[in-house]
This record gives sequence, structure tokens and C-alpha cells, in this order.
Amino acid sequence: MRRLPADYAASGRRAVRVTLVAAAGFYLFRYGLDRPVAATYALFAAVALGGLSRIPGTGRQRAALVLRLVPVCWVLVVAGTYLSVRTWSAVLGMLAVGFTLAFSAVGGPGPAGAAPGLQLLYILPSFPPYAPDTLDDRLIGTTTGLALFIAVEALVFPEPSPPPYRERAAHAAGIAARCATRLAAPPHALTDAEIRVAHETGTSLRSLMVPEAERPAGPGVRDRALAHTGLATRALLSRLAQLPAAPDGRPGPEVTAVLSAVARLATATGDCLRAGPSPAAEVEELVGARARLSAASAGPAQPDSPAPAYPPPVLRRHAAVLEIADAALAMGAASDLAVRGRHAEAEIPLGRFWYATAWAPTLWWHRVRGHTERRSVFFQNAIRLALALTAARLVAGVDTLPHGFWATLATLTLTRTTVDETWSTIRRALTGTLAGALLTAGVLALVGPHTNVYAVVLPLWMLFAFTVGPVKGVGWAQGMFTVLVALVFAQLAPPTWRLAEVRMLDVLVGSAIGAVFGLLAWPRGAHDELRHAAAELLRRAAEIVVATGASVAGGGAVVASSGAPRHRSLQHAVVLAESAYAQFQSEPHSFGGPAHGAALRAVDWQATLMAGHHTLWGSDRLLKPPLTGMGPVAAESVNELGERVAGRMLLVSAALDPSGDTPTGQVPLIDPTLDGFGTEPPGAPRLYYATVSWLDSLMADMTRIARGGPGPDGAPRPPRPPHA
Repeated sequence: MRRLPADYAASGRRAVRVTLVAAAGFYLFRYGLDRPVAATYALFAAVALGGLSRIPGTGRQRAALVLRLVPVCWVLVVAGTYLSVRTWSAVLGMLAVGFTLAFSAVGGPGPAGAAPGLQLLYILPSFPPYAPDTLDDRLIGTTTGLALFIAVEALVFPEPSPPPYRERAAHAAGIAARCATRLAAPPHALTDAEIRVAHETGTSLRSLMVPEAERPAGPGVRDRALAHTGLATRALLSRLAQLPAAPDGRPGPEVTAVLSAVARLATATGDCLRAGPSPAAEVEELVGARARLSAASAGPAQPDSPAPAYPPPVLRRHAAVLEIADAALAMGAASDLAVRGRHAEAEIPLGRFWYATAWAPTLWWHRVRGHTERRSVFFQNAIRLALALTAARLVAGVDTLPHGFWATLATLTLTRTTVDETWSTIRRALTGTLAGALLTAGVLALVGPHTNVYAVVLPLWMLFAFTVGPVKGVGWAQGMFTVLVALVFAQLAPPTWRLAEVRMLDVLVGSAIGAVFGLLAWPRGAHDELRHAAAELLRRAAEIVVATGASVAGGGAVVASSGAPRHRSLQHAVVLAESAYAQFQSEPHSFGGPAHGAALRAVDWQATLMAGHHTLWGSDRLLKPPLTGMGPVAAESVNELGERVAGRMLLVSAALDPSGDTPTGQVPLIDPTLDGFGTEPPGAPRLYYATVSWLDSLMADMTRIARGGPGPDGAPRPPRPPHA
């Protein structure tokens, strides 16, 4: 009961903005200047970008995005006007434009939210009459509507801005600095409360917890680096919380120096993200401290020399601290790159940050090319919608469907990414449209040609429709929109009650087309694609784990490629999994019912993405030359551990993969224990412990995938036992 008024308030503010723009533009041209074509385009420009689009963010953010899209709107109106000369040209144009605009969702939430409105701005002029002589009026009306929309969005009902992702990451870096400081000083341990805070802070960086407009999802250097900053900060917080206690309570000066440097770098990272100075000096300091700890724990250089000076528990903790340092270095470098772009001052390892020196067109091409394949949900959605819109335009043109524009609009608004959701949407939409058509027929029959009545009722009905429709759902929205379009067209041409009949017929045709393509083209949406993508990611990660373990054990005799452009297969798998995960969050129901959806949502899918990144980062770090041997016993142990981790990844992959020929297992395959994970060889060198620490962190990711985050009481899961 308390949420409903808030929903209506938010919807009402949006309705006021759209109504102000649409009514002002329509009445200015229809009655003030007697230019009905311009009036139509001014109104539909407002409805397209304000009502049909779902551009995320505050009013000022939406206004800024629409301002950048104004030239695109002009091109769409011009293209639609000239391609409507023949049905075949309009159909081909619909195919090309429909796919391009739908596929533009690869650019992030902003382009994805604006795409439906841009589709409408092409659909409207692509229908008869073919009237290139009215192009001036069409462009004037469109431009006026867009200009009014930008002004109203920026000035009317200003909204408070949520904290940007950079501020979230800066806050998380501050928490990491606090944890590292506590670990560097007696008693060298975190309290349960501090572990809980670290876990909650890391969770706040998950994309699901961040407003769409604030998510760093674009293909540019800064967006990629900011997303990289969030992942590295999550990894740093997790590793700080799981750092094993120092043996005898004495961490050693080298460990203390590293943790203190991590704390200073985390503080500098937070300052950098708040537009402060570069953390280059702190990065350099941590590199030096890390090198000293690595040298101190390395022991004798020869594999057959006596055992290292430190006992195994100390070496295990050294390896864990080096993992912490690696995550902190990634965080610091990524934050500098996110704030300063190519002018970053910190040392940027190009293997890990392969995009740091690439130009924007190259990065866009990389993003587009990475999604032009069958498994990409962006590609699937673009193909599904483009074919549906093309079919609707073809039917409207061949059968000369009256007001065929409405049929195509129905296809656009009712086609969903899963067949379950499409059918549910269509059922409600047809019910609402039928009710709206009956009401429309009664109003048109009662009022007749009295245009002034429609002129008075239109803004009131528009305000009501755009307030109630988004809250009540698609059935109400379609019914009220049916009345709205009748009120508009009744002021442009002599009205008749048969307008309601035509509207009902068009929505029925558009719905049928949307249902057919929703059934034929990837009917399960992202729900299965996410499982496919996550399973493929883990299979690729398992290959790299085995190859890296063999290379480390063999002292470099076995070559395992690392870095970019190497490791391309795993990097590409991460990209596809990230896009599938993003769409999965927007789909309310899964194919197979709510129980199946609940099972999918119980999995921490971002832990799968983190496992992919951790595999890449750890492999890059371990394979840096020179690779020294570690003796036959330690080498055999590393190979065994690597194969076991890879095997666990494959078991998790099999449990996630929905393919019918994939062997499946119970949840324990995803949530394993570490009992009997391996036997520690005597006299193992530092490289052994560094490799084991990396493999141990990957096992933590495997465990987190099934656990889905905190425990049932909201508390963080207990720390995993150290390798033994």
C-alpha cells in the first residue's frame, strides 16, 4: 500500500512532462499554424522518446542523451519518408533500420532505452502517403517536439541524482583501505562486523544493485575501466575478508609493508575516483613492496636447494597477501584509466588493460563484432524484432491495411524477449485494446465531428493514460492508448466510429506477428543463453587453468598463452556472459515457470563473471617470465591441483548448461568442500604457494556461484579453510 502512491507519483511526473510537450507541439502546429503534418510529428516525437522509450536516469541525463540523438532522429525521418515510395523499399528499410536500432543496445542502457522511440520515428514516415514534399513539415515538427522534450525533461520536476558508480567505487575503496589498515596493525585480523561490511560493500558494486543510468556498460575506455575498477575492488574486498590469520600473530615486516601500501593505494584510488590526483605514486609504492615480499618468500632460486626459510603456513599467507596486492594494483590502475582515459599516469599493464590505447571506433567495432553471433542476446533480440517489424510492414503494405502504422507499432511494443512474456503481454494487450476500442467507438459516435471536444479532452486523457498505464500494466496502457490515438486522429480528419474497429484489427495483426516471431526466434530469451554463456565461460577458464598449471609446473616448458590479444576465447566468453546477464536481470519470468526462474536467480551469476576475470588475471601474473622450476613433487602437486580446479569448473559448467546431452549433477557439484584437496609437498617454493592461492580463489568463486551471496540470515558466508 505504501509503494503504490510512489509508483503513481513517479509515473505522474513523467506523464506531466510528456503531456506538456505533446500537447504544446500538437496545438501549436494544428491550431496555431494550421500545419497538421508538423503537429502529428511534434506529438509523436514526444510520445516516442517520452512514452515509448525507457531511457534510464534523471531528467537531465535523459535530456542530454536525447540532445545527442537529434541528428539520428532527422536521418530516420528522412529515410522513412523517401523509402515509403514503394512497399519493397519500405520493407527493406524496416529490416535494416529495425536491426540497427535494436542492435544499438550493445552500446549500453542509454541506447537500449532510446531504441524503441527511435524505431517509432522511422515507422511513422515509412507508411503512405508517399509525400516527400511534406518533409520540411515533418522535420520541423520532429525538431520542435524534441526541443520541447529536452527542455521539459531538464527543467520540470528535477530529480535528485543517485550516487554515480564512481562514487560507489570510491566508497568501496575506502572500506578496502580501512580493512587493509586493520590487517596491517595488531591484532592483524578483521572483526565479524568488518567482514560483514566488506561483503555488503562489494555486493553494492554488482550491476543489479546499480541504477541503469549509472552502470559503466559502454564500449569506451573510461566505461570499460570503471567496470574493471568495480570488479577489482570486489575482488580486493573479498580477499581482504578471507585473509588467513598470521601464524603466532606475527605477520612479518614485508607483509605489513604490503598491507600498508594496499591501504594507501585504496585511499588514493578513492581520491582519484572523486576527481583527485592520480594514484600513480601509490601504485609504484605497492609494486615495490610486493616485489620485496615476493623476493623474501621466494627462498632459494634452485628447485633442489633446501627448503625455504619460511614455514608453509607463512608462505600460504604470503601468497594470499600477494593476491591482495594484485587486486589492489588492478583497482588503482583501472581507476586512473577510468578518470583520465589515455592520459592516465599510473603504470597500465596492457595485457590486462588491452583497451587502454585503443581508439573509440576500434572499441565500438570490438563490441559490435563480439556480439554478431548466434549466442549473443543482443544479436538475437535485434534479429527477432527486425524480422517481426519487417513482416508487419510487409503485411500492411501488401494488404493495404488501414492505418498499418498501428499494426507495426503493436509489433514493436508487444514483442518480448521470451515467448512466455510475449504471450502474457499479448493477452493483456488485446483485452485492453478491445475495451479501449469499445470506448472509442462510443465516444466517436456520441461526439461526432465536434473537434473542439476532442481538443479539450486530449491533454486530460493523455495525462491520465501516461500516469495510470505504466502502473497498471500493458492491458491498461493499450486500452488507453487506443482512445488517445482516436482523439488525435479525430482532429486531423473527419472521425468515424470505424476508427476503433481499424485500431482493433491492427493491434490483432501486430500481436499475431509478434507472437509468431517470439515463438520462432529464440523463445527462451536470456534465461537459457545465460546458462550457455556461463557454462562456456567456465569451460574456457578450465582450459586456461590446466595450461597455466602445466606451464608453471614445467618452468615455462609448456607454453600457455596469456594477455590480450591472447586468451581471446575466454575474453569473448566473458563478454557474452556479461550481456546475457544484463538482459536476464530485465526478464521477469523464465521459460519453464517461476520455480525454474527462482532456481536460476539463486545462482550468483556475477561470481561466474568474476571467475572468468580471476582466471585471466591470475594466469597473466603467474606466467610472467622468468618461470623457474619447482621440483618434481611440487610440480606434480600443482598439476594435480590445477586439474582438480579445472574439473570442478567443468562440473559446475555441466550443472549450469541446459543442453540435453550434457551430464548434470546435484548442487554439491557446484558447492564443493575442500576436504582432501591435495597434500602440501615439503620444501615447496613460493611460486607453488602463489599458484595454489590463485587456484584457491577460483574454488571460492565456484562455491560462491551456488551460494548466491550471503547466508540465509543475511550474514556473509564463513571464510573457507586455507589450503591444507
